[in-house]
Amino acid sequence: MQFDFSAPTPLAYFATLVQRDEGLPLLEAAASLGQDDHPALDVQQVLHDVDQLAARLQRRVKPDADAMERLRALNQFFFGDLGFAGNVNDYYNPDNSFLHAVLHTRRGIPISLAVLWLELAQGLGLQAEGVGFPGHFLVQVNLNEGRVVIDPFTGQSLGRSELRERIEEIHPDLAAAPGGDLPLALYLRPAGPRQILARMLRNLQDIHRTQEDWRRFVQVQDRLVTLLPDAWPEYRDRGLALAELGEAGRAHYDLALYLREARQANDLERVAERLDALRRSLP
Repeated sequence: MQFDFSAPTPLAYFATLVQRDEGLPLLEAAASLGQDDHPALDVQQVLHDVDQLAARLQRRVKPDADAMERLRALNQFFFGDLGFAGNVNDYYNPDNSFLHAVLHTRRGIPISLAVLWLELAQGLGLQAEGVGFPGHFLVQVNLNEGRVVIDPFTGQSLGRSELRERIEEIHPDLAAAPGGDLPLALYLRPAGPRQILARMLRNLQDIHRTQEDWRRFVQVQDRLVTLLPDAWPEYRDRGLALAELGEAGRAHYDLALYLREARQANDLERVAERLDALRRSLP
């Protein structure tokens, strides 16, 4: 019998973390995203660093502190003492999505900051959740007094009027009629770990597509199709990027799969034309 003691590839490691929803380790899976750009990254060291922060925070909170006191202590520690904040000067730097870099610089984008904040909140026993809010990821905590919604980019607590304004900025067509009110509960539904990871990856996807960095784009798509195996548009996008890289065989597979599975898509004719061109280029 032969044994394979080689380390798994970053993608294989990610696949083991996200293979089922139950018990999906959000922090570890999110930390592993940095391995594509930083192959020597030690994910376990990232987890240890977060554990150290959690231990420091817990020592500051009295055992009998109520939920509101714990929330105040968390926000003071995270946004005040540690100085975590949004990277307003270099928002589209991919490192803003990588937890090891965010831990080092104390700067990130809303969703990466949220993942770290949520881990610390859960360590304090708070009922904290991520929220896939339109345009800007948020976090919320359910207290006896009600729901507290926080912008992890700034640390600001958001009331109903601020939330409504943000929705109307992104979706002006959804503005409520005079005297009415937007159904905020629809926009404050909690995002699960798989949804959070997908949103993190799509942030990277947008950056690499804009920069036409197709090699890194394909790495992101590899993770997205691993995370969401039935998300057929992700195969299409990977196939188109592979075609840009001259990998006609792999591109052909992805585009053919998309045409076979996404039967109701409105771009099938365009993709079929691209596939025909690839077929002619194959040996």
